[in-house]
Amino acid sequence: MTALLFFFAALIAEILGTIGGFGSSLFFVPVASYFFDFETVLGITALFHVSSNLVKIVLFRHGFDKRLFLLVGIPSVIGVVIGAYLSALAPSFWLEWTMAIFLILFSAFLLLWQKLKVSDKPSISISSGLVSGFLAGLVGTGGAVRGIALSAFRLRMEVFIATSAFIDLLVDLSRSVVYYNNGYIHQAQWKWVFGLIGVSILGTWIGKRILSKISEERFRVIVLYLIAGVGVATLIRLV
Repeated sequence: MTALLFFFAALIAEILGTIGGFGSSLFFVPVASYFFDFETVLGITALFHVSSNLVKIVLFRHGFDKRLFLLVGIPSVIGVVIGAYLSALAPSFWLEWTMAIFLILFSAFLLLWQKLKVSDKPSISISSGLVSGFLAGLVGTGGAVRGIALSAFRLRMEVFIATSAFIDLLVDLSRSVVYYNNGYIHQAQWKWVFGLIGVSILGTWIGKRILSKISEERFRVIVLYLIAGVGVATLIRLV
């Protein structure tokens, strides 16, 4: 029963992550924290995200933007390695608090300033890559920061998702190596990872189908409320 509940929650996270453009980890990390300790969550999230992004790359591959990939992706890898190493130094309890507060504040910020436009200068793209990568390595999720940076380019939905997936794949492969060295990834996790591969395929496919029927702007507002709700639920669990 616990396994079914976990995989169902992961499926919802994958669907919402595909539609919202932030990546499934934003939803998956808080949910997985109810089932595993935080270090295990970081490890299993990285592995889950690798398969998830491979599926997105296959489904949205025609939208890939090489320039954005280089501007945001390379700094993201640098940031994620730094964040992943630091994750072993800070107590997991405080990392979870950081993650929860980040989800609440960031979603509230985007809801209050829904028409906010960020400069598309290379320096902004590079900075957003560093910050999003660092957060991904430290607390398991940083896609929302990268999402607002990519939105400044007024990208088509396919370009946004494909480019973000390519960047995420690079980030997740990098942090997976660090997490393995930190002891976050171990043999017992693979029984969950194999199931999550199927979840990533099904969830991304469903998300793509929904995207073709619902306004991206309207659903993004719903997603932001959900992000805030996940943050609040995480805080309640920690208290």
